[in-house]
Amino acid sequence: MLKMTDITYGVEGRHLIEHASVTIPTGHKVGLVGRNGTGKTTLFRVIRGEMVLDTGNIDLPRGWKIGGVSQEVPGNEVSLVDTVLAADTERAELLAESETATDPNRIADIQTRLTDIDAWSAEARAATILRGLGFTNDEQKQPCSAFSGGWRMRVALAAVLFSEPDLLLLDEPTNYLDLEGALWLENYLTRYPHTVIIVSHDRELLNRSVGGILHLEDKGLTYYTGNYDSFVKQRMAKRAVQAAAAKKQALQRAHLQSFVDRFKAKASKAKQAQSRVKMLEKMETIRTPEDAARTVFTFPKPEELSPPIIATEAAAVGYGNHIVLHDLNLRIDQDDRIALLGRNGEGKSTLSKMLSNRLQIARGQMTTSNKLRIGFFAQHQVDELYVDETPLEHLIRERAEEGQAKLRARLASFGLGPDQADTAVGRLSGGQKARLSLLLATLPAPHLLILDEPTNHLDIESREALVEALTAYTGAVILVSHDMHLLSMVADRLWLVKDGHVKPYDDDLQSYRKMLLTPDKPAPKDKPKPIKAKATRDEILALKSDVRKAEDRVTKISDMRDKLAKKLADPVLYEDSRKGELATWNQKYAEIMNGLDRAEALWMQALEKLEQAQNPKL
Repeated sequence: MLKMTDITYGVEGRHLIEHASVTIPTGHKVGLVGRNGTGKTTLFRVIRGEMVLDTGNIDLPRGWKIGGVSQEVPGNEVSLVDTVLAADTERAELLAESETATDPNRIADIQTRLTDIDAWSAEARAATILRGLGFTNDEQKQPCSAFSGGWRMRVALAAVLFSEPDLLLLDEPTNYLDLEGALWLENYLTRYPHTVIIVSHDRELLNRSVGGILHLEDKGLTYYTGNYDSFVKQRMAKRAVQAAAAKKQALQRAHLQSFVDRFKAKASKAKQAQSRVKMLEKMETIRTPEDAARTVFTFPKPEELSPPIIATEAAAVGYGNHIVLHDLNLRIDQDDRIALLGRNGEGKSTLSKMLSNRLQIARGQMTTSNKLRIGFFAQHQVDELYVDETPLEHLIRERAEEGQAKLRARLASFGLGPDQADTAVGRLSGGQKARLSLLLATLPAPHLLILDEPTNHLDIESREALVEALTAYTGAVILVSHDMHLLSMVADRLWLVKDGHVKPYDDDLQSYRKMLLTPDKPAPKDKPKPIKAKATRDEILALKSDVRKAEDRVTKISDMRDKLAKKLADPVLYEDSRKGELATWNQKYAEIMNGLDRAEALWMQALEKLEQAQNPKL
């Protein structure tokens, strides 16, 4: 287990954590959450031993290997798959030694150890991880120098996953993944055999991949059992209890002070008054939980245009003689909320560039409204901000006629207060830079807003504020994002970009997720596909019975989960005198959630068997 006892550390004389203690059991998957700037990344550095603690200790089991992605792999001539294979240093060293070893006993020991660590399947495992993160089989053989920094970060992630450290530390890994890669990682982490701590602001990932939340707030660490949604409920209940206790104490203080003020001058009551003064002095103040300043985004309202604002007919687009997308017959109205789905390289960025007039069509027709204004946000624009200028100077360049007072108000409406407005962009956090880029994209009140991964570097509160702003926005929105929560809350239409075409995707996001996570199983090339015998009536009845039993099991466990969730929402349970009872209920809730996952998997298996029996040709 990972045990942190009474730890205190800081940066540049400012403490980020003070006297915090927490224990993470071996094998647990934990999400580390907290507002930007609270010190989550620094905590990882402390765990890795890169920073010295001011007080306290961090204890790990002897021999534990810690792994994480700190920087991209070098742009050298080593292939992607060989780069990943080299991350398992023990395997690499044993293979190298096997080439030169002459002692029969040593050769036998090497071969035994290679078998123990499953060295012979290593290349297949490395290829599977790289494929999950978006690299084709041909790309895996190419040198690292053929890929940009963002893609080499994916290779670095693949390498650390392949090496399987005992403690895996991941800091916002989905920031350089697309939706498909993020979903693959989410699924991979649930099966990872060792301890994981992941810093993430992706609600869906934290709901599906972790069983505990480590919350960094007010220089303290608090561990909550359950996924992110469970953490939110527990925290709200805890804050309600804290607020109630603070209110009760304030009334008690007022009562004691009233007695002191009234009788301190009377000799007959002097002792009682002095006693109450001592009670007041000994009383430890219970502070009312403070709500952090709420993050907001305020998008300007565009005037209404006649529909459609964009329409294409038999259009094609690409680069030079290479056509990426064909036969585009699309229509966009001002009230559309469209999410672009599709694996990397299928053409989502190409489509976005075409719709924003950054790329001309090669043939066909595209018509747009005469007064159409388009706002475009992409991660590369965040990187292209002027690092030596302040956010205010960026706005002055665009809208000097408005005056500083109004421009500062615009910055404030995107969560950039007076301090940030006058700070050089190079010193701002990633989230603050992203907010500035969003402000610049929406400054002209666009009728169409195209957002390519807008949530990178935004914390959960900022992501929720973005959802609210996009919901209230009166222009059209086109989204490319790995954030399933954002897509599910904003998009009402799904377009699938695949095989050179763009078509409506009629199923929902969960169906798309399931499709991506279902491995392709091509039929054998040399052997004909066996003809399945049709199931008998009794066999089908038995399978239907299995489905009903599995469904009933899921229903019962779901009811138990709901009752436990209601129990955990009771503020009384969080009183100091009931800490032991709270731990018991949290443990039961975790067991119920694990049981529900297994029951749902068995239900899906039973349904698939029944469908296969009823349709043997499928």
